[in-house]
Amino acid sequence: MHLLYHDLVMQTEQERASKHADARYAALVALRDGDRSSVRHRLAVVLASVSRASAAGVRRLDDCLADDLVGHVAANR
Repeated sequence: MHLLYHDLVMQTEQERASKHADARYAALVALRDGDRSSVRHRLAVVLASVSRASAAGVRRLDDCLADDLVGHVAANR
């Protein structure tokens, strides 16, 4: 009877450990997926700001070149 009880206790402990490990794994997967999402969001925000800054720089460059072109055309008349 003692051996049967010992086996039952060991089986119960293994089931608890397995459930605990499954729960920890599920929590880690959820955390990892959440981190991926936040990293993607941060990366998207950074890329958008770089894109906006480069577009603003190109607009300023176009304005400067247009002013220079108008100045050269006016000087040649």
